[in-house]
Amino acid sequence: MSKQSTLYLVDGSSYLYRAFHALPNLTNSRGEPTGALLGVANMLKRLINEDDPEYIAVIFDAKGKTFRHEIYPEYKATRPPMPGELRQQVEAILEFTRLLGLPLIQVEGVEADDVIGTLTSAAEEAGMRCIVSTGDKDMAQLVSDRTTLTNTMTNSDTDREGVKAKFDVTPEQIVDFLALTGDKSDNIPGVEKCGPKTAAKWLGKWGSLDEVIAHADDVGGKIGENLRAALDILPLSRDLATIRRDLDLGQEPGDLKRQPPDEQKLIEALKRYEFNSWLQELDTGDQATPETPIDYRTVHDTADFDALVDEITAAELVAFDTETTALDPMRAELVGLSFCTEAGRAAYLPVGHDYPDAAPQLDRDRVLERLKPWLEDEKRPKVGQHIKYDMNVLSRYGIAVRGVAYDTMLESYVFNSTGSRHDMDSLALKYLGRQTTHYEDIAGKGAKQIPFSQVRIEEASHYAAEDADITLQLHEHLWPRLQETPSLATVLEDIEIPLVPVLARMEQRGVLIDGERLQRQSREMAKQIAKL
Repeated sequence: MSKQSTLYLVDGSSYLYRAFHALPNLTNSRGEPTGALLGVANMLKRLINEDDPEYIAVIFDAKGKTFRHEIYPEYKATRPPMPGELRQQVEAILEFTRLLGLPLIQVEGVEADDVIGTLTSAAEEAGMRCIVSTGDKDMAQLVSDRTTLTNTMTNSDTDREGVKAKFDVTPEQIVDFLALTGDKSDNIPGVEKCGPKTAAKWLGKWGSLDEVIAHADDVGGKIGENLRAALDILPLSRDLATIRRDLDLGQEPGDLKRQPPDEQKLIEALKRYEFNSWLQELDTGDQATPETPIDYRTVHDTADFDALVDEITAAELVAFDTETTALDPMRAELVGLSFCTEAGRAAYLPVGHDYPDAAPQLDRDRVLERLKPWLEDEKRPKVGQHIKYDMNVLSRYGIAVRGVAYDTMLESYVFNSTGSRHDMDSLALKYLGRQTTHYEDIAGKGAKQIPFSQVRIEEASHYAAEDADITLQLHEHLWPRLQETPSLATVLEDIEIPLVPVLARMEQRGVLIDGERLQRQSREMAKQIAKL
């Protein structure tokens, strides 16, 4: 084994729920739920195709309680039970992992995190690099000079500097950070109302949880009272948040070699769950190609804008998308536009980000004035995902979008009208094997969610450019399949697409109401009610 070898560790448990919620209603013709299975399987296939790992393991939580439940019975007590539709898919996911030739590890009494922690330490001792594929923030404590995290859902990597940038603490301080803040999802107690900023501030000042405890009397106000009230529980919280690295697994990193897939049984499984895209690849002998390299850019100034206008004007087909402040197009304010002319290459044009230190942006009115001739040109073909929304948004700025040639949401519907979901994220996962960045990833959730105008441009740019890029890639995937069945292509071209501007104009203009007639009917009904 080469000293420069890399061990890939996939936190399978952290992806289960994310994959399930991405395609919650996906089933095969027998009614078996398949969304989580497809999501996890596509993620594993993508990792294999892109990185071609020699050493790899996929780790899942084993059934039953762990040592953490023994030291704290309330551990994870507030979590709802696993949805039945997800539980039905777990065994299939494990079997798929084996069929792909990937070593699978489950250890009773501990969590997947602890297995991964042990393997990262063993890999480092053996001189290997380690890449942990996970969406779990707790794993930040494992980051070192040799170990990094990658999140395939958001296409982001986290090294030591990334941990510092995200949490404002070092990897060595993550456990103490989690002990102070607590973890609602795992029901780990912390200091009441101690958020990430406060925890980072204390650790920045005193260095460790032990020193924070030692200086508890120096903290004033209500938060100081909360800290002192939590002193007895903090050591326990630290123990619960600490990932073990000393398990006896009975195998070493060098034993975790990827094996050839069991193609015959894999084909049988693909047929059962009706993953037809995979079957087509295997039947034709095609190998899934690595994901298209990404070249996303932000349009900051006039020179960049001039180049963008030249690019979209010369392109045969352009995918475009709007980013706004609301789901209702009649109330939404335009924040930016994204464009893509070839797969993997897209641009975001911000015009309405208004957080305090936002970088200067081009004037929205002047941008739209410049883009209007192209947007309204019937001879400039355009594709969008639910493009009627974008047409309605831009209509409020005096732009009548023309030249709509395709809509990937409609392409998906025509291709498979019984499909449960036709949103971009679901289609990207289903047809491209791509985990896209979700709005919640950059804007937050629930009461803490911010409008898109408050999202930092550097984060918004990747999200928005990806929307346009994925839209073009979906079209390039779906349209050839529609053409294979001419009647479906006809439905799209002659019925669905021509209806888009008609429906858009109807929504823009609304419905005319005869107020006088309604008043007469109201008075007549009032008389009838009075008689009753």
